[in-house]
Amino acid sequence: MTTTGHEIGRVASVGTCLALLALAVPARSDPPLWNGYAGDAQHTALSRVASQPLAGVIWQTPVDLDPVLSGGTLYAHYGSALVTAAGTVLVPVKTTSAGAFRVEAHAGANGALRWEIDTDYVLPTSGWVPVFGPALTPVSRLVMPAAGGTLLAADGVDGTSAPATTRVAFYGEPAYDSNPSAFADVKICTPVTSDPAGDVYFGYQATGSNPLGITSGLARVAPDGSGRFVTALAATGGAATQIPINCAPALSRDGQTVYVAMAGTNSYLVALDAATLATREQVELIDPVSGHGASTPSVSSAAPMVGPDDRVYFGVFENPYLNDCGWLLQFDAQLAPAGVPGGFGWDATPSVVPASMVPSYGGGSSYLLMCKYNHYAGAGPGGNGINQLAILDPNDSRFDPNTGATIMKEVLTIAGVTPDSDYIATYPGAVREWCINSAVVDTATHSVLANSEDGRLYRWDTFSNSFTEIVTLTAGLGEAYTPTLVAADGRTYAINDATLFAVGTPTLAVGGSLAGEALAAPWPNPARGETRFAFTLSSASTVRLEVIDLAGRRVATLLSGALPAGQHEARWNGGGVRGAAPAGVYFARLEAGSLALTRRFVRVR
Repeated sequence: MTTTGHEIGRVASVGTCLALLALAVPARSDPPLWNGYAGDAQHTALSRVASQPLAGVIWQTPVDLDPVLSGGTLYAHYGSALVTAAGTVLVPVKTTSAGAFRVEAHAGANGALRWEIDTDYVLPTSGWVPVFGPALTPVSRLVMPAAGGTLLAADGVDGTSAPATTRVAFYGEPAYDSNPSAFADVKICTPVTSDPAGDVYFGYQATGSNPLGITSGLARVAPDGSGRFVTALAATGGAATQIPINCAPALSRDGQTVYVAMAGTNSYLVALDAATLATREQVELIDPVSGHGASTPSVSSAAPMVGPDDRVYFGVFENPYLNDCGWLLQFDAQLAPAGVPGGFGWDATPSVVPASMVPSYGGGSSYLLMCKYNHYAGAGPGGNGINQLAILDPNDSRFDPNTGATIMKEVLTIAGVTPDSDYIATYPGAVREWCINSAVVDTATHSVLANSEDGRLYRWDTFSNSFTEIVTLTAGLGEAYTPTLVAADGRTYAINDATLFAVGTPTLAVGGSLAGEALAAPWPNPARGETRFAFTLSSASTVRLEVIDLAGRRVATLLSGALPAGQHEARWNGGGVRGAAPAGVYFARLEAGSLALTRRFVRVR
């Protein structure tokens, strides 16, 4: 180990050689569809594929085998599922109340369990259960947090049996192997982030003594297993002592800079050289109203997000307490303040919304921000219980009379739909809150997919500013915040009540039995313009998809002919054999082999 006062470290040559022998670089493969928290190294939460219509729950699996409720609330942040290019869904699972963890591999098509790997990861101490957040590298190497600040790496995750794992320590495997228990107080405290080259970054806490004198900081492990780290003390010149729990590091778009928060008496956002971990810039995080240092509490799961213009966004908690909303701060790539804050920030990471997704927007920004926008009942100024989702313009502003701050202007907002029985008598209009820390943005369907504590998954259509699809997952439960994502086949994944749900269009079993509905609900419904029809074939078949009116007359034929197995979609703009179809009730009829299915929908003017 070569170090400078045990503050900045790089694995010595012997440790690197051992790692190289253990971690042979696998053959190149298609990059994963969802590689970690918020989908990519910038945490933009942008889906790369179109989401399927939310026809129903296809399969589900628990993410916590022994959830602990406190007063009816589940105070747990759960790690994001990961999705390979081949469609394997990797699920982080908490297996005991105390916090043992494993990763399960499920077939995306039906949820069948392929394999599972137990880890020896130990959680850092927090008021809520922190995130156990593995990641996939560009070659679909699974990297999992493990004991002593180590990682377990596994290749071949698309197979049907559990792959072998190799342990890697950022401070050198020889040091760990010589006395593993001596490093028990070194604990990974953030989700792992992978860059396009396969380097992985993570924060760790070192709360006790260890043979190397390592203190809390940020670590980087290269694809060959070699490691490097910098302590928070060294990175900030003594101003900070640790990385906030759950704060996943983010990478600049060129991969040259890594951004992460560091905290001590005050909190900072720090930009470091991604290769050397030398500090490039740091900025103290300031409450825009009080001027005091903002807070980065250990129960938050906010992470930096790097926008398409290299601007960096990060959510903080207010100081002193004001309204339980915090602030979404924005900086340029060099961490100079870049604009007014957003009116909600803590425990949330904003998602990127291309401006083209919001036709009603007339401003000059090329992209906007989607953020949870809860206004908790009774929580200070503006605490009216009307919990919302919002799309914000980072380059426009308005005065907020509730806080006295000038904040990002809301382009769209939409409130939840389920009344909150705990507060509705005192706060008319109070609704259940949004339980997301990162919500996937689907540009193909111009929608945001968000999870609520009312137990439902919502599709927020940004063209109409309405919820065009709602799927009930559970009866609802107060809980901490979780991410949503879209997998390779277009299915949406959401966590509610300690369970991961795969939501989308069931498979049509051609020539055999039909398990569940195979033709998804037409979307949007009702529709003013284009209507979408989605279905999935398990094998090749001759297919006919028609639109039928109430009199049973064929209005339009959308598909006719042989189709291969897989997901298919057709769209109807209202045209037909007799010209433009009038407003009214219609039916989509799908024939595939010997099976026939019909779905009702409405067309309006």
